[in-house]
Amino acid sequence: MNAPVSSFTSGALVETSAARISKAPAIGRLSLRARGDLAPFGAALGVGLPLSIGQRASVDGTEILRLGPDEWTLTTPVPRAAQIEAAFAEIYEAHPHSLVDISGREVTFEIEGAQAAELLTLGCPRDIETILPGQGRRTVFDGVTVVLWRDAEDRFRMDVWQSFAPHVLALLDTGCRELAAQSH
Repeated sequence: MNAPVSSFTSGALVETSAARISKAPAIGRLSLRARGDLAPFGAALGVGLPLSIGQRASVDGTEILRLGPDEWTLTTPVPRAAQIEAAFAEIYEAHPHSLVDISGREVTFEIEGAQAAELLTLGCPRDIETILPGQGRRTVFDGVTVVLWRDAEDRFRMDVWQSFAPHVLALLDTGCRELAAQSH
């Protein structure tokens, strides 16, 4: 597994009356590209791959999000990433696919609070309300490609490439402060 390298420590980074932004602890991340019969992948994971774009599935701390017609992202506890890679290697010959460890590429910001959805609209052209709790989407935030996971009405996770994370965090910080100032 490639090692996560981040200039952020886990925990709260910004906290206002509008929203709180935290850096999530390091996790294993895998990018899967596959076509054809998807059942063997589900058997290897212990849960079927989501069939609709934006749909999520989970098992034993591993979450799977369908990003495109033949693309999924998997987040998992760090030790389980190697187990998933080994299980997928066993089915590779019969079911060719691409499974890439992207653990070190991204950082996850947790965004929660009464105005979390409104905060995201400051940099995201997508209608945030169309992402229902329990779903996720690839989108952009101020021109930066991100993956949004909506965990509840007022709670999101945003996966951002490490190199863009300081820029995105600065925008989220400014937005939090502006939204908090407007409500006073």
